[in-house]
Formats: sequence, structure tokens, C-alpha cells
Amino acid sequence: MRNGTTAVVVEDRSQVGEARRVAVRLAAEVGFDESERSDIGIVVTEAAANVVRHAGRGAVLLTPVDGARGEGLELLCVDSGPGMADVEACMQDGYSSAGTMGGGFGAMRRLADDFSIYSAPGVGTALVCRFWRHPAAHGATCAGLAVAVQGESVCGDAWAVRSDASGTGLLVADGLGHGTHAAEAAGAAVRIFREQRSLQPEAVLAALHAGLRGTRGAAVSVALIDPGRREVRYAGVGNISAVIVTGEGTRSLVSHNGTVGHQMRKAQEFVYPWTSGALLVVHSDGLATHWKLDQYPGLLRQDPALVAAMLYRDHSRRRDDVSVVACRLNGAGG
Repeated sequence: MRNGTTAVVVEDRSQVGEARRVAVRLAAEVGFDESERSDIGIVVTEAAANVVRHAGRGAVLLTPVDGARGEGLELLCVDSGPGMADVEACMQDGYSSAGTMGGGFGAMRRLADDFSIYSAPGVGTALVCRFWRHPAAHGATCAGLAVAVQGESVCGDAWAVRSDASGTGLLVADGLGHGTHAAEAAGAAVRIFREQRSLQPEAVLAALHAGLRGTRGAAVSVALIDPGRREVRYAGVGNISAVIVTGEGTRSLVSHNGTVGHQMRKAQEFVYPWTSGALLVVHSDGLATHWKLDQYPGLLRQDPALVAAMLYRDHSRRRDDVSVVACRLNGAGG
């Protein structure tokens, strides 16, 4: 992930145009051509207009991504409207619903490379569309957001994903405080993570501690998802929360107190088993910790981006940068 997430609040028609302009600008930065940018603009316009038309208020979240499928742009749209009882019916061309975000899904699905939607009566709706510069390549298993606190132009949270023969590595970093200096620390953490030869969490944290000494420092979590061994290796320092969620319940992962780059007594790695269909959710303290996925019927089985979007919608503290990343643990061996 690069550049963080740009959030556009949508509650009237003027903000529909703003969402489209932001999306087209970000698409150009990623490298999409004019025709592709036009398609992305159509999808974002439809998504934002549906929020105004059927929910009254929501948010469009746009994230440039760089992962297993190359570079792309991810659109998340989330609202707190009445929700839909029959999502499949709403997907049909020409269908109009008085529920949330009730039109144009068929066209959006055709124009996007990836499309998923979650909705339930009384819960609201979230949808994700991804646009890839190389859409034939293999998809990613992790998705998330890093949104700056209101009033800041840069986000002090950041996250990144890498894969090699040992599995998929995930970094979530929360630079101390917020603003430019926090963003510099989080950005340095991402750079160091991407430069490491090993994805083993203890080794990565040790490199981060040395590399962040000239910055403000950060709370950091590093996870290595190993589908062959059916386990997650995890090490964290500071106020980053991580939970493995299954249909049977949740398990919190252990982090130690401290600030990477300044005070880190130990980088201790813990190993946790996982089962097919489980979800790893990692987030900064910009998200409250009291959330439970069982309040969203069926969400556990949805695209990880939709999980991140719903948690952001309902549990952001709104007084700090917020990052939340969800990883589907369903690789080979699951």
C-alpha cells in the first residue's frame, strides 16, 4: 500500500463530483490510461450517488495499492443506510431498491476487475471495487485502510504486505502522534520492511528498531502468515491490536509495550494456529477494540476489504489516524 487512503464524506450531490475527481486523479497517478480513468470515474460516481440517493450519508475511501497483482486502485464505499435484504436481486440490471445503494451494481461489477458487496437489513452496506493495471494476475489476500485524522493532509499510520517462499508478511505501523513526523516514521517502517530479506517477525522488528532511531518512532506489528504450516507468526511492540477471528470466536495476539526506534525491551515472536476461512485483523489505536464481527451477519466470509470498511465506519475513534487491515487465511494447505 502507498500514499494511504483518501476519504471523501458523501452526504450531498456536490460531494459525488468530488469523489469522482479524487478517484480520477489517483488513477492517473497510478498510471491508468484515459479510458480506464473514465471507467473508474463512472464506478465511483455511481457508488457515491447511490449513497446520497438511498442512505443519505456515507464515505468513499480510495487507496492506491501495490501488491501481488501489480499496481491498482481500490474503491471502498460504506454507508449506514437501511441495508438490503436481497443483494443478488439488487445486482440485476434495471433493479431499483428503496434500500441503501440500490442501483447500478451490474454496471459497476462489469467495469471493475474485482467487485464484492456486503449488506444486511439494519446494518448498512459496504462495497469494494478494485481496478488493476494487470487484471489477469493473481489476487491478494489482504486489504485495509490508513486514513488521516481530520485536519491532517498526511496519515501517520501505514501498512504493507509482502510475499515470498515463507508466506505472506504483513506490517502495520503507527507513527507516534500524527501529522508529518508521524507519517515519516510510518513511511520509514514500510520502506525498511520492504527491504528485508527475511519476513520472520523478530528479525523484521529488530531491523525496524535500528532503522527508526532517527524518527519519532512507531508502534509496529509484524505478522507472517504461513499456509504450509497452518500458522501465523506474530510480533508486536506498542499499541497495535491483532485478532484472529473464526466462526468459533476470536483470539487476541500478544504485543509488548514500547516504541520501535526508541524503547523496545524485546522483540518476542508468538506462533498461533489457524484454520481455513479464519481472518486476521490488525489495527492501530485509532480504532476502538470492542468490535465484534458477529454483529455483522455473514461479514466474516466476505472480502477482507469489506471487513476493514465496516470496522472503520463503526469503530473509528475520529481523534487520531486510523489503520485497519484484514487478511483472509485461506492459502494453500487450508
